[in-house]
Amino acid sequence: MTARRIVILALKYTALSIAALVTMSPLIWMASATVRPPERFYDYDFFPPLDDWSLESYRSLFRSINFFAYLLNSVFVAGVTVVAQILLASMGGFALAKYRFAGKKLVMLLMLSTMVIPAEVMLAPQYQIVQALGLMDTTAGLILPTAVSVFGVFLFRQAILGVPDELLQAARIDGCADFTIYWRIALPLVRPMVGAFCLIAFMGSWNSFVWPIIVLHRDEMFTLPIGVSKMIGVYREDYGAMMAGTFLSILPVIALFFALQREFVSGLTSGAVKG
Repeated sequence: MTARRIVILALKYTALSIAALVTMSPLIWMASATVRPPERFYDYDFFPPLDDWSLESYRSLFRSINFFAYLLNSVFVAGVTVVAQILLASMGGFALAKYRFAGKKLVMLLMLSTMVIPAEVMLAPQYQIVQALGLMDTTAGLILPTAVSVFGVFLFRQAILGVPDELLQAARIDGCADFTIYWRIALPLVRPMVGAFCLIAFMGSWNSFVWPIIVLHRDEMFTLPIGVSKMIGVYREDYGAMMAGTFLSILPVIALFFALQREFVSGLTSGAVKG
């Protein structure tokens, strides 16, 4: 490796390291804020001295709300939502990519047109439907309106377009049913897209706030974003405890991202050039 190449690589990695540090600085500051003593929360230093570190913010968090119950609710809701969205979106994408039927282009056009409608516009109709079905204040009422993702259907369609038709035809000749072809052949071949969409769906469900606060009324049903928001008082806010709750709530997302980062990148690029 030449000296010029070494210098270029050093400059490149230095620039990337600085950009990463700037990007991560809010998260680092949030983590440092959770170990500040309450009386020093508004100090200007980025990190408190080691001898001043305190876990009082976490103690206050666990005293104020039923954090672990809200965490389990969020894990369950996000897990079921992710599984439902992956299954339904991949099946829809498989049908649109590999089947020929009348009105196929019209279906695609209608589906894509729904993506330009703001989610807030759909809150009132969704509320009326859920209330008419008697699903208010239930987990089903929280999950069912978000079980299908049009964006996910489009992503899976783009990815499955790259699966060779000859492979599917060979499976049919061997006697495989359509669902078997989808489950045993098409879905494993688009595994990177499954990982990428898993992360997207999980983040959307995990961070959801408006719809859960509309549907859920009982405290034991609350998800983590609603639970943390309960710490906002009328006359006083415990910002240290709120920071601790927010920091703990983003750790599962960070862990899932590091677990699926390769699939996330390769999955989003796998269907980028398919027609």
